[in-house]
Amino acid sequence: MTTTHIALITGANKGIGLETARQLGARGVTVLLGARDERRGREAEALLRQEGAEARFVPLDVTDEASVRSAAEWIEAEYGRLDILVNNAGTASLSGRMAPPSETSPADMRAVYEVNVFGLVAVTNAMLPLLRRAEAGRIVNVSSEVGSLAAQTGTGSPLNALPASAQYPSSKSAVNMLTAMYAKELRDTPVKVNAANPGFTATDFNGHRGFRTAAQGAEPSVHLATLPDDGPTGVLWGHLWTADGDQDAGYGVLDW
Repeated sequence: MTTTHIALITGANKGIGLETARQLGARGVTVLLGARDERRGREAEALLRQEGAEARFVPLDVTDEASVRSAAEWIEAEYGRLDILVNNAGTASLSGRMAPPSETSPADMRAVYEVNVFGLVAVTNAMLPLLRRAEAGRIVNVSSEVGSLAAQTGTGSPLNALPASAQYPSSKSAVNMLTAMYAKELRDTPVKVNAANPGFTATDFNGHRGFRTAAQGAEPSVHLATLPDDGPTGVLWGHLWTADGDQDAGYGVLDW
């Protein structure tokens, strides 16, 4: 990709979001670091600039429609378009406790959906007019294999043996469906919409319990963000974790 490409990454001040911005920046993409914490956003901007990337912090709280609208207006004024949108911002639980469905509070469900689902819709809809102005827009929704109904219910996945929980997995199932529906709406346009599966990645998000690094977790998002014209749309693509426990089975399309 050339230096003229512009990418917005939500939740870009740390973890997979920061690594996504770093890898895109290394490819010559101008990266806009969406973050609600200004101090952390500025620190991320300075870090990536020191590494040679063209990085700019953009105040953005995906749960605040005024903030989303302001970010879109700023991008339009500065660049006039957007080539890549990576909906990376997410949360697992308001309480920090992954409870079984029968013990999950509606308040916790709402809080998770506000970020993971409603925030994604708000940002995507605000940025879509700018993406339509790009020669070939790319939307990447950071999802998870835990949102795959096939993985959670089939015997061919290690996720089948994990404890049941409600908020995060169901929110990612919603992200998967939204990905399919946006791709369906935009299938006759140059805009491609896909969902990325980072795999079980060690970040602050999960107390650094994963077996993949943040840099590895960013690779699926970067791949989907830089797809060629003949690349897929409407798929869940990323790290594969097989039923026999193979944690390095490569990358590919996952079942919804």
